[in-house]
Amino acid sequence: MEISWDLLHQQIAQCEKCGLCRGIHHKVPGQGNSNADLMFIGEGPGADEDLQGLAFVGAAGQLLTKMIAAMGYTREQVYICNIVKCRPPRNREPLPDEAAACMPYLRAQFSLVRPKVIVLLGATAAKNILGDHIRITRDRGKWVEKKGVWFMPTYHPAALLRDESKKRDAWQDLKAVKAKLEEE
Repeated sequence: MEISWDLLHQQIAQCEKCGLCRGIHHKVPGQGNSNADLMFIGEGPGADEDLQGLAFVGAAGQLLTKMIAAMGYTREQVYICNIVKCRPPRNREPLPDEAAACMPYLRAQFSLVRPKVIVLLGATAAKNILGDHIRITRDRGKWVEKKGVWFMPTYHPAALLRDESKKRDAWQDLKAVKAKLEEE
């Protein structure tokens, strides 16, 4: 069956595949340019995202917006989403079965957007997309190509807020992303 944005958002809104849907305010499907060349994938919604129904709007989201701007883009030019669409309790990492339950939605988003480059924000996003062997401190900044799409794992903006010494590495990763987009 051909998926559309309307159908995808309806499916996410009605989803009860795992327990994350209980006790939340809003599901957070993601937002941005539906034809973006650049997609950012994070872990899952936090408290601010759950309240507003939008991805990356809290402190980490504000930093992500600055990072996107430093690359020469706006949030409206990229697509931003998460591995899971519902906030895990106490902002814990999504469990494997929770991430697996949301994976069809992420695949649908990917097939609708068709980005050239995907930035994986943090270990959870990187492991769920590239495999459990990924270690963000070891593998950040290394390109991975899958089915004609380039993936760049880097630090999650929340990690940069906790440890500013990682910002330089993250900026190097984002400069490499910008260069890759310019050559594509």
